[in-house]
Amino acid sequence: MSHGNSNREDARMTSLFGLEGKRIMVLGGGQGMGEATVKLLASLGASVGVVDLDPARAERVAAEVRETGATALPFDVDVTDDAALVATIARVGRELGPLDGMATVIGMAGWSPIADMELETWDNDHRRNLRYFFLAGREVAKSLLARGAPGAMVCVASVDGIVSAPNHAAYGAAKAGLVNLVKTMAVEWSGQGIRVNCVAPGGIVTPRIPFAGEEAERKSMGLLPMQRRGTVDDIAKAAAFFLSDMSPYVTGQTLAVDGGYVATGVFGMKTNAKPQGTIGLDPK
Repeated sequence: MSHGNSNREDARMTSLFGLEGKRIMVLGGGQGMGEATVKLLASLGASVGVVDLDPARAERVAAEVRETGATALPFDVDVTDDAALVATIARVGRELGPLDGMATVIGMAGWSPIADMELETWDNDHRRNLRYFFLAGREVAKSLLARGAPGAMVCVASVDGIVSAPNHAAYGAAKAGLVNLVKTMAVEWSGQGIRVNCVAPGGIVTPRIPFAGEEAERKSMGLLPMQRRGTVDDIAKAAAFFLSDMSPYVTGQTLAVDGGYVATGVFGMKTNAKPQGTIGLDPK
């Protein structure tokens, strides 16, 4: 293919997604799925606010995006600090410009059987998996509603919010709360064209969910229809779909990006679940 044809194809794809010139904030954008989402959105023409707990991660990702000629600004915040989160969202809106959309790629699980679980674990998992999205979604929506503007939001939940979550019940319950909250937000704000959707990853290889070893991977993946772990790009593509003009009539939905995990019905019966790591948010 000639460079001319390649450029025309890139332009066609950018036009198809309708993200060119849109301003989108990505919470948890400094690594893993969040980083992949930032870079894909930027490649499709969006200006991106890269928000992460670690300022160095946010700056690195934003700098790499700017090297491609796209627009990205770094911000850092602890999303479990309510006041700081609200203030940071306002700052992103001032420095990047009024937001057209938001993606959140944040989560962390505390591991314990229910009978042994401390109330602190329950509360922590809800703060870092559910409460922050309520606050962030509310703030972004208030801005959109005040401006009379449409918009789109997507959160990354987990298949553990769809099936059972043995030994990490607080995380599963919080992610299930996300799935329900997305539906309610979608209904309340749909009259102004604000769409809200959810991606539920299965087993994804990220910096905090490493390769488990050949034998463990073989046994685990043998139960999956697609016979492989997912990649951060698999999640980024789903998030970009929900934020883009490719899904103009889709809202209140949860898409499991899981290689068939939920469809098999077998994983929820496991009671020997092991820690799978952290997505986008460092442990305290």
